[in-house]
Amino acid sequence: MNTLSRRGFLAASAATLSAAAVPSLLMPVRPARADGHKVITAGKRVIEVKGKAANVFGLHQADGSSGIVMNAGENFRVRLKNLIGEPTAIHWHGLTPPWRQDGVAGISQEPIPDGGSHDYDFPLARAGTFWMHSHFGLQEQLMLAAPLIVRDPDEAGQDVQEVVVLFHDFTFRHPQEILAELKAGGHDMSAMAPAPTPAPAAGGGHEGHNMSVTAMPSGQTSHDTMDHGAMGAMQMSGRAAGQMGGQMGGMSHLQDVQYDALLANDRTLDNPEIFSVEPGGRVRLRLINGAASTNMWLDLGKLQGKLFAVDGMPVEPVEGTRFEFAVAQRLDILLELPKEASAWPVFAVQEGGRMRTGVVLAAKGASVGKLADMADEDFPAVGVNLEQRLRATKPLSEKAATRKHTMMLGEGPNYVWTLDGAMHGQDKPLAVASGDRFELTFMNHTTMSHPMHLHGHHFQVVAVNGKRFAGAVRDTVLVPANMGMVTIAFDADNAGKWALHCHHLYHMVGGMMTSMAYAD
Repeated sequence: MNTLSRRGFLAASAATLSAAAVPSLLMPVRPARADGHKVITAGKRVIEVKGKAANVFGLHQADGSSGIVMNAGENFRVRLKNLIGEPTAIHWHGLTPPWRQDGVAGISQEPIPDGGSHDYDFPLARAGTFWMHSHFGLQEQLMLAAPLIVRDPDEAGQDVQEVVVLFHDFTFRHPQEILAELKAGGHDMSAMAPAPTPAPAAGGGHEGHNMSVTAMPSGQTSHDTMDHGAMGAMQMSGRAAGQMGGQMGGMSHLQDVQYDALLANDRTLDNPEIFSVEPGGRVRLRLINGAASTNMWLDLGKLQGKLFAVDGMPVEPVEGTRFEFAVAQRLDILLELPKEASAWPVFAVQEGGRMRTGVVLAAKGASVGKLADMADEDFPAVGVNLEQRLRATKPLSEKAATRKHTMMLGEGPNYVWTLDGAMHGQDKPLAVASGDRFELTFMNHTTMSHPMHLHGHHFQVVAVNGKRFAGAVRDTVLVPANMGMVTIAFDADNAGKWALHCHHLYHMVGGMMTSMAYAD
């Protein structure tokens, strides 16, 4: 299966890149396999980043393709082989399996030893853009992740080209070294700088995607925006933030890890992946923020896109050129390409800076010039402006909450991150019973935003900063810094014990993780 990697179809020269023929990634529907498990191998590999070799991990099938493409209605019959040289566990992010098959070490299964394997078999009820990644130690930073695409068989006949992109933040440093430095407060303080001012939207403004609107939502003062992390942000060390958090007021910080590059399908912009497209054609972007700790902006440049699904779940379409894109979230965007033969880069840019990566959509014969790995302008913090505009096309049924809880997100010295005042390992599982309509409010007392992820369930965003609305159905939501609040609602319909955590990898390992346990 060559659906997720098209390296062999590229041709490059010193001056320009010419797009080679890349067949549509929209494959015909096939019946569920009855001849055994699909085999995914967690293994070691070497990639090139800015001319240097880097040793990383990966999740591949026997033919070298990254990740899995399946159809809703099939069974997820997968055998995971571990050849990375150490134990691992792989989580199927966005799927809702029986809890013993969720792939979380210490909660749903024991780690898979090196050389071992583990079988999974459960029905795929929903189509969507999902992904798989390590849920053991800091392996996610070493790129042990891949796309997991579940297609809707009813969409098989559509004349839409599918392009899948997995974004990473990359460092040549070992993640254990990074974590040790964070715990010691040794972050590069030269990175401290005021957050960037808003920049104009590329391609003109549609409400909510004009950058000035995003950084300063209607009815909100600059002080309010600063309190919620969209302006006036500071980059500072984890220890300094923990010790100063109570004195900082509206001050927040964005990155606490400095990266060497952002990657799109393992590549930087000096050698981007190029997808051959038809002028005037339609393209479905399936975009995955697989970064360990970097919230991003999706920047379509000169193209206008229609966002129609988030985290694999459909939303009422939102048009724009730039979209907020927190860690672990996914965006499905439909593009109607211009009729002239040209090349169109699609970028992902770090919040609070200019570092970027991306891919190129190019008509046959189009020339792709050199693309800078830095944007022309600073991008603001990722916030909740887009979140407040999203509306689910299939919302939860109208039902009063039978159980409510407000969870406090906290931080402390030496890079400690807590939920309800406790680090993971000292926490008490959140109690739930089958049949509950649960409303969970995250209240963020820290100086950083947190992408909060609940396993085994999809939830609906029903309030942001106290304002109620029927928002998107998701599995990961960003909670703004400095007293930001987000309320989610979900039906307790998948009994077991489920992880609940911040998806910023170093925050999670620093303690910001708990579980939700059914009483039955």
